[in-house]
Amino acid sequence: MAKLFIKQAEQYAAARPNYPIKLFEFIASKTPSHDLAWDVGTGSGQASRSLAGIYKNVIATDTSCKQLEFAAKLPNVRYELTPPTMSTSEIEKLVAPESSVDLVTIAQALHWFDLKTFYSNVKHVLKKPNGVIAAWCYTNPEVNAAVDDVFQRFYDEKLGPYWDKARRLVEDGYRGIEFPFEKIEDDDESTESKNFPVKFVTEREMVFQEFMTYLRSSSAYQTAKEKGVELLTAEMEGEFADSWKEDGIEKKVVRYPIHLLIGRVGQHRV
Repeated sequence: MAKLFIKQAEQYAAARPNYPIKLFEFIASKTPSHDLAWDVGTGSGQASRSLAGIYKNVIATDTSCKQLEFAAKLPNVRYELTPPTMSTSEIEKLVAPESSVDLVTIAQALHWFDLKTFYSNVKHVLKKPNGVIAAWCYTNPEVNAAVDDVFQRFYDEKLGPYWDKARRLVEDGYRGIEFPFEKIEDDDESTESKNFPVKFVTEREMVFQEFMTYLRSSSAYQTAKEKGVELLTAEMEGEFADSWKEDGIEKKVVRYPIHLLIGRVGQHRV
């Protein structure tokens, strides 16, 4: 997975959305204490920055040293370059001792993991029984009818053949991913049912070139580029430019729906 993001690490850090404070407030409200959080697959640290404002200490890990180069340096965040899979002894050396972590977060990365091994490590480090794991993904950006129409065609016809199969889990809003924890659902006052995954939305203002940078930061675009295929041809970029200009507003609010899996570890023994 890390190899897909090495070459566009700077673009990824610049173009990817941050996450809303309401997301972190909701997650933090489910952990009884706020001493230690582990942000796995931190990338350029979008989630770890927010966690650092709530938790006394944050351990942020990734398998890509290039991504970590662009992460914000904060006094209570420790960044660690880790191998793709870790033994129990490596977890205790590089991350934290058994039953010492209040929260494990995974932002836009769970679909890349070896889940059986990863979940075993999560159950090892989380405090029992109320340690929390929170994993979320965001789905395709929403701008307006004109831009969204061009984006959907670009996504289906151009990016489609170059996505890794793990992308399907994101498209499904993580509904089909394995999650062996005590689920925490969100009470929606407007309905009689509970929501899981829990829904949020993040927004980012972008000008046209920033939106293009976002498109170029995707793993599918990078995969195509490595195969000698330029997906954002002059013609394709022209279609995006025309749709962007249609409403006469240069800086637009781009919305990303967020789908959150959140649960408690319970009395698991590893």
